[in-house]
Amino acid sequence: MGAGIEAYALSMVLDAEQRHDFSPPDPPLSDGRIRLRLPIANDHEAVFEACQDPEIQRWVPVPVPYGREHAHEWIAEAESGWSQGAHGALAIADASDDRFLGAIGLSPIEHRVSIGYWVVPAERGRGVATDAVRLLGRWVLLWLGYPRLELYHFIGNDPSGRVAVKAGFQREGMLRLYADMRGEARDCVMYSRLASDVE
Repeated sequence: MGAGIEAYALSMVLDAEQRHDFSPPDPPLSDGRIRLRLPIANDHEAVFEACQDPEIQRWVPVPVPYGREHAHEWIAEAESGWSQGAHGALAIADASDDRFLGAIGLSPIEHRVSIGYWVVPAERGRGVATDAVRLLGRWVLLWLGYPRLELYHFIGNDPSGRVAVKAGFQREGMLRLYADMRGEARDCVMYSRLASDVE
């Protein structure tokens, strides 16, 4: 058993040596339709308006009520989150006119990364979320060098599960009382994508 622990620790050291620094993609990632970039001041009103949406407030742990100051804080803290290695927030923007379409973010946890996202109401159903998750996921696994990427959603948020599957994730099962939603522990469904899954 001790040898197994030593081998695991060594693999974590090697993994860490193979990883790139946790910094935002430069240049921004794009598939020709969407672009993933750092949030900018011009995104403020779009972020504020989107976070008034009942579905975002239902499934995403944003502050409720969501004020303009919260949008300012999210934009201001995006760059520092990357530099501190705590979280990585990006805007999902239209590749042609840079219009704000949603948000996507990463949370590094030891040897894995968790990914989360939301899309403005008017852009749902067009594959924006799937494209963003697929694009950022490949970058995390192939460029940053993490072996595992996770995506989870609260029970009942089935559209998020469909996005995960379309983006190449595998459903692993339900985790009881796994994540916090404004002070309440709730059940979640977990999905994962491994570096070995990427073609």
